[in-house]
Order: sequence, then C-alpha cells, then structure tokens
Amino acid sequence: MGPQRTSGIVGRWALGVALIVLHVFGPQATQAQFARDVGPRSRALAGSAEKSGAVPEAEFHMARLAYNTRGGCAGSRGFCNDWWAIDYPLAEMHFLPAVERLTRISVSADSRQLPITDPRIFDYPWLFVQQVGQGNWQPSPHEAGLLREYLLRGGFLVVDDFHGDYEWQVFARTMQDILPGRPIVDIPEDDMLTQILFSLDQRTQIPGERHLRYQSMEGPPRWAGIYDDENRIMVAINFNIDMGDAWEHADDPRYPAPMTALAYRFGVNYVIYAMTH
Repeated sequence: MGPQRTSGIVGRWALGVALIVLHVFGPQATQAQFARDVGPRSRALAGSAEKSGAVPEAEFHMARLAYNTRGGCAGSRGFCNDWWAIDYPLAEMHFLPAVERLTRISVSADSRQLPITDPRIFDYPWLFVQQVGQGNWQPSPHEAGLLREYLLRGGFLVVDDFHGDYEWQVFARTMQDILPGRPIVDIPEDDMLTQILFSLDQRTQIPGERHLRYQSMEGPPRWAGIYDDENRIMVAINFNIDMGDAWEHADDPRYPAPMTALAYRFGVNYVIYAMTH
C-alpha cells in the first residue's frame, strides 16, 4: 500500500454479517503467495504456491507473522521450519477448510507468510504468530512501531503456542514495546469474542501433540487479550495453549478429536470477531 495507506485496516473490508446464515464478507486480498527471507527456510515455505502462480481470490486470507528467530528446527512429520512456522503447512491445510465448512466465508487455501516490514501486511487484517518464546521474538523499534500502527488501525493479532514463565516474560516485554501502557488482561467469559458464533464457555486447555506424549504442560491455560480504547480486542493471546497443534494434528488418530474441535471453534470465533469489530 506504500504511502497511500487508508486510515484503518477495517476500512478496506467489505463487511456484512448475517449470523443466522453465517455469511461474512471480507477483503479481496492480493493474488500472489509470497514470503521473505526472514529465516533460512522461510522462502521454501511458500515455494509451491509461488510456482503455481496466482491463487484464487477469497473473502478471508490468513497471514502468518514471520520474524527473526534464534535457530532450531520446529515442526513435526518431517517438517523443519523456523519457530514462527512451527505448525505450517498442516495447520493451515486443516483449519482453513474448516473455517469454510463452519461458515459461509470464502477462504484462501493457504496463509501468507509476511514480516511486519512488508507494507502488504496492511492487506491482511488477521495475523497469526506462534512460538514467541522459543523463537525469542524481539522486534526492533522500527518493527514494533509498524506492528503498533497495524493494530491501532484495526488489525487483529492472535498469539499462540508459548508456555511457562520465561516465555511469558519474553512476550510481555515485547508487547510493552509494541503497545506501551496497554495491559494484558484475562478475556472475561461474557466478552463478545467468546459468544460471537460458538459459545466458548468451556476453557479446556488445548495441548500440543508433544504434551500428550512426553512433555507436561507448563501451567494452567490463560486466554488473555489487549484491548483498544473502544474496548475491542486487538491482540488475542493463547498462553499455555497450543491451538495450532490441534489444527495440525486434526487427521492424527492419536490426537483427541474434542481438542481439535475446540481449537476450530476458538479459531473461527477469532476470525469472525476480527471481521466484525
């Protein structure tokens, strides 16, 4: 968008919701799949989509925030990704068709992987970031300012899959750089986010696949948020929760189907909330 940015991200959306028929209108996003060399394997993640040319237009396009990580090999089933892409591509392969099934939203078949410095980030009002603790997410002052602008102009950020006291401290410190003075608070049970489509009155902890096999959860779950001046959630936080893993392992008979179903419901509520608030 460059210097011709609109005053707010949501101003770019053709919005209209009729929840009885579950039809939500959203942005007509750009045609090409792209990624930047944020880490050693970043470009390969989007390679197949780039080779196939243009992707179909859709009302909803998920974006995954790519950031500089401190190394490691994240993923399962043979995938070795940067930390920000730990559940890619299987999480998107399962979740995005689920959004289309459970609503009447036209959904792009894959996410876009974008660093916050890419000006096209403002075309994607729903942004997903994972493993901010293990990946040691520490945006520069310039990057923090861009993400602040993104959020204050109507963008919606979902933070998933970080665990334990140390990783919370990494995240909380980073969010103070991005949104100074805005507290992180627990999302109350009567918040519109928990009722907008599915009733999320059961706050059951969603484990990662590894937590079922060899690693204990590192504390109780916390669904938290950061609100704007109009009491709307800008940042939805899944702490000690692995929603992305539940999407990724939706076809794994060893992973509990009720956990995947709950993760789908949370994800769909996040999407519709972002598109209507």
